[in-house]
Amino acid sequence: MRTALVTGASSGIGKETARKLLERGYTVYAVARRVDRMADLEKLGAVTLGMDITRDADVRSVVDRVTAEHGGVDVLVNNAGFGLYGAIEDTTVDDARYQFEVNLFGLARLTQLLLPHMRERGRGKIVNISSIGGKVYTPLGGWYHATKHALEGWSDTLRLEVSPFGVDVIVIEPGVIETEFGDVLTEPMLRRSGSSAYAGLARRVAAASRANYAPGKGTSAARLAEVIVGAVAARRPRTRYVAGRYARPILTLRRWLSDRAFDRLVMRAAGG
Repeated sequence: MRTALVTGASSGIGKETARKLLERGYTVYAVARRVDRMADLEKLGAVTLGMDITRDADVRSVVDRVTAEHGGVDVLVNNAGFGLYGAIEDTTVDDARYQFEVNLFGLARLTQLLLPHMRERGRGKIVNISSIGGKVYTPLGGWYHATKHALEGWSDTLRLEVSPFGVDVIVIEPGVIETEFGDVLTEPMLRRSGSSAYAGLARRVAAASRANYAPGKGTSAARLAEVIVGAVAARRPRTRYVAGRYARPILTLRRWLSDRAFDRLVMRAAGG
């Protein structure tokens, strides 16, 4: 039986991806900090494990469990992540480091530990959930965008290195998805920059974020999970999948507009 590990499975894209992999007959390890939020997946047959992606001991414990029970995994979905927003000047370097620990270094360590099994078996799929934010940028999202831009380059290099061993690396670039992302970024951003020199911009970005992530405005997490599982099932998957509201139009505009023209477009969208 094929085995998959999905991080960030307590909600949104991760939970829906775990659910759809279970429907396809995978043995699924659903991993997140909030184990209680995965009770529904456990009832469906998933193995639910607690893990803080920034704690090496947690990561090793999960890998040891999976290795002991199945030798490793056939599919790794690196979904855990969050968006840290606030002006670059207002954000402490410690907060910025934590953003990188969650969005890049944690998943990199997990991948390193699971790769030997894939190499030895001569097959495997590593799915990295990036964002259109790995190709574009918005005001007050500098540290978040930095992690996603880094993830894109890291994934490309990993693909070159592991392809000779039969391992595929797939990047998913979502647009606006109906998840907790908007809620998670808005209030911390206002705490950082809501009373600083960037206060006016912070209020406008917060209003735009609330509007973009309002119920019914984004693509459902279930729909994005279908894209992920489809990529996993493909014999020769694409290197990148773009999905979700606004994703393709925004990336097309970025491709064709100059930096200055795109800057103006982004600032208008942010209410600036």
